[in-house]
Amino acid sequence: MDDRVIVGTIGRPHGLRGQVTLRPRTDSVEERFAPGAQVEVDGRILTVSSQSWQQGRLVVGFAGVPDRTAAEALRGREVWAHGPAEVVEADEFHDTTLIGLAAVDPEGASLGEVVGVEHNPAHDLLVLRTPAGRRLVPFVTALVPEVDPAAGRLVIVPIPGLLDEVPDAD
Repeated sequence: MDDRVIVGTIGRPHGLRGQVTLRPRTDSVEERFAPGAQVEVDGRILTVSSQSWQQGRLVVGFAGVPDRTAAEALRGREVWAHGPAEVVEADEFHDTTLIGLAAVDPEGASLGEVVGVEHNPAHDLLVLRTPAGRRLVPFVTALVPEVDPAAGRLVIVPIPGLLDEVPDAD
């Protein structure tokens, strides 16, 4: 299967020569970020020119990103690559599998659509577009007990305050 998969998130610039710190989201760091490898950032194809580990952080340089200003413009962007998707466990999903799924409550009522996934240290967050606006839902079994990509949906248990505003007790 040849598909586009997310492989990292760009952090802050590192030095003055256009290098960036990068939070890898792949088990194949040495392969995905080897010099000469191509990745995609916001639709732009970038070629890795250098890669090293410094104080436990991945530092990557890209051809065409010559200085700190150009590196700063990449901060916070997701890095995608083409190639075979990495194998995931039964209860894990690639971002591309989740994006576009309809979010429904346990009774099947529509809650919105998954439009993104944010990867935070504690747990991933599903980004939902709802009638009330953009909402973040922790991607944990207690709140998202069922994910069915074949049916194009996932079930969210809408606890108070998760998808709507809770009025103050005053």
